[in-house]
Amino acid sequence: METSFLFFSVCLLTTVLGLVDNVLHDKIAALGELGSFGINEGADMDTLEMPSWTSERSGKVLVNVDSFGAAGDGISDDTQAFISAWNQACSAPKSVFLVPQGRRYRVNATRFKGPCAKKLIVQIDGTILAPEEPKKWDPNFLRIWLEFFNLTGVHFQGRGVLDGSGSRWWAASCKRNKSNALSIGSSSAISVRDLSIQNSPQMHFVISHCDSVRVSNTLISAPGDSPNTDGIHITESTNVVLQNCKIGTGDDCVSIVNGSSNIKMKTIYCGPGHGISIGSLGKDNSTGIVTNVVLNGAFIWNTTNGVRIKTWQGGSGYVRAVRFDNVRMEDVANPIIIDQFYCDSSFICLNQTAAVQISQIMYRNISGTTVSQEAMKFACSNTVPCTDIVLYNINLEKKDGTAVTYCNSATGFKYGLVQPAADCLTTIINNYYGRNQVQIDQLANGGENLVHTEL
Repeated sequence: METSFLFFSVCLLTTVLGLVDNVLHDKIAALGELGSFGINEGADMDTLEMPSWTSERSGKVLVNVDSFGAAGDGISDDTQAFISAWNQACSAPKSVFLVPQGRRYRVNATRFKGPCAKKLIVQIDGTILAPEEPKKWDPNFLRIWLEFFNLTGVHFQGRGVLDGSGSRWWAASCKRNKSNALSIGSSSAISVRDLSIQNSPQMHFVISHCDSVRVSNTLISAPGDSPNTDGIHITESTNVVLQNCKIGTGDDCVSIVNGSSNIKMKTIYCGPGHGISIGSLGKDNSTGIVTNVVLNGAFIWNTTNGVRIKTWQGGSGYVRAVRFDNVRMEDVANPIIIDQFYCDSSFICLNQTAAVQISQIMYRNISGTTVSQEAMKFACSNTVPCTDIVLYNINLEKKDGTAVTYCNSATGFKYGLVQPAADCLTTIINNYYGRNQVQIDQLANGGENLVHTEL
């Protein structure tokens, strides 16, 4: 399928009908850019070579945590050994911070600071365990477990496991002061691959204030009823790629929040959990901005949402240029949902007129089954409507009934098969062309012959 299909088909239609409207042209141009936004596969992390630890020709400086007194028995506190090994590895170029396989290391909350010398590799082959008792947590690090800060060009890799030992934290329903398992903050040119992260007290992997982060072949898991255990949480970050990740937790598989742009996801397995989400944004009348997000290829199953955008009433800012492509869903509630009335609070959320603006959102090639009647839900603000919503080749069915689409204050386009029907989506194309739907269908069908250049 041609990435710029939407741009060419609609522009051709405009030319044929001889209607050149400046406002409509601007909308189409923006959506054309959205259709061409993709992942540069030539830069995927799969091209990275695993370094050799034994060959002198590799030029690596091996820094083994065992050499600094780590017991690796799963009982002893190995925190100080990890800190000492980190300080050594961080200071020497081409170092490998090694957590050996076949051993279990008990490590308390720790901040691993940079900047570090060039070409540092963090090789995690063993298992790192967090303290099991919340009361034993260091009060100076209540929100973190393993935090890496102010790094450039560092590779995290290995077949090891980060186990957050979160079961006793989950029993306390309040999310205040719960720790996140792995955090990477204020860093750039970071790669993470092949790791497993499990049972975090709260979020499993937080990417915060970063640029150019690539995550691949990562497994994240926690019970489906574990509260607030997001898989990968992206905040205030740009140019982030997630690829070939398998995530099943008690909250969002992926959550993308304020200040994030150029976020690209490919081949994501999600479930159980709350789906793949942008937001929440706008809480407590705050400003939230997320732009240029693409998901291409996902299997989502047994989740409370599929692909979701969620904002609070009273917020400001915008979500725009988002594309959800090639998604298969099984037994998903709310497969496609925009919710501008999100309220995750024990108190009643008051109605407010201000809202985060949502526009230029494309859903393409999405199919599967839903357990809720409303397979598509566009619950948008009456005062700040959702605009330029694009539905193209949507086929969502309810196993034991008829699925429907719900709309409130949403406008956009429909192409190809759209099931369930989305007649409630006010269509600007129809407003202009009315009786020319046959020509729209002909152009849409003809676009399938174009060459697919994306991904």
